[in-house]
Amino acid sequence: MAARELRYKWFEQLRNDLGAAGVCVAHHRDDSVETVLLNLVRGTGLRGLCGIQPRSGYVLRPLLCVSRTEIEAFLTERGQKYVTDSTNLVADVQRNKVRLQVLPLLKTLNPAVAENIQRTAENLMTAQAALDTVLLHNKNHNILNLSDYNDCASREYVVYEWAKTFGFNGSQIRQILEAETGKIITSTSDYDMLRDRDRLLVEPSLKPLKPLRIPEEGTYVFGENKTFVVKRQSAFISKTADLATVDADKVAFPLTVRRVEEGDWMIPYGLKGRKLLSDLMTDRKMSVFEKRRQLVVVDAQGIVVWLAGLRVDTRVAVDNATSVVLVLHFEGIC
Repeated sequence: MAARELRYKWFEQLRNDLGAAGVCVAHHRDDSVETVLLNLVRGTGLRGLCGIQPRSGYVLRPLLCVSRTEIEAFLTERGQKYVTDSTNLVADVQRNKVRLQVLPLLKTLNPAVAENIQRTAENLMTAQAALDTVLLHNKNHNILNLSDYNDCASREYVVYEWAKTFGFNGSQIRQILEAETGKIITSTSDYDMLRDRDRLLVEPSLKPLKPLRIPEEGTYVFGENKTFVVKRQSAFISKTADLATVDADKVAFPLTVRRVEEGDWMIPYGLKGRKLLSDLMTDRKMSVFEKRRQLVVVDAQGIVVWLAGLRVDTRVAVDNATSVVLVLHFEGIC
């Protein structure tokens, strides 16, 4: 596999250097038939039974319609010499076993077995192309509404075709479809998938976020390409989600910006009693992904001054006696 990757990388460099439209390689019908059988033995979906594709990006395979025997006969007729790779003549690896042992045995059942397998693969390739057209509108979307496929013959297949681009495998798809709301699975490509009621959501796996300590007014770099601004200003009440105003005299420095933690609570402005932030977010029907990204600003007294983008705490809220406010503003809020 390592040699194959190097070889194709070199082919692509040559193609670019020469300004060529494509690179033709010599896979033939027998190679494709062997691939179908190998995938079948390993366990595969519809795409795996389609065999080798005639075109993969800039790689073209013009000989898939002819067998090795036909190619050798063509060369012999023209007196053209060729080289046989001796490693292909020993039944030591799986593909060689299929080539040297399995296919000859299958030909005793039907001499046209290779042609028939290839014809079947081509039929399945047509079916796959039709399915790809149906599924095209899901490509590159990070949300899949399962209810859209309640009447689909195979909802699991639709989900798999969508999710595999994020690195999820078949067993994970079956697991998430059987799970209850809130279940999260992680792919080998560092994506998380969330079952959120009748939806599946995908996003990059959450990275640890170091809390930001704010000792005084100023502009602070926070996370990736985000800034947090703290400044004093004449009293006014903010009406935008990414900017909060609180009574400057009621807030104690240093402030801390971090993600919500279990047990966090506040007295939301407009309410009388304390409430867990987790309940506040649930009331807003936030998904688990949204909840785990949610930021808070906490002051030195442990008061959750601002549930970022959502609510401020009554204990630090602007009132009629407020003369100076502390402006809290996220730029590029996560």
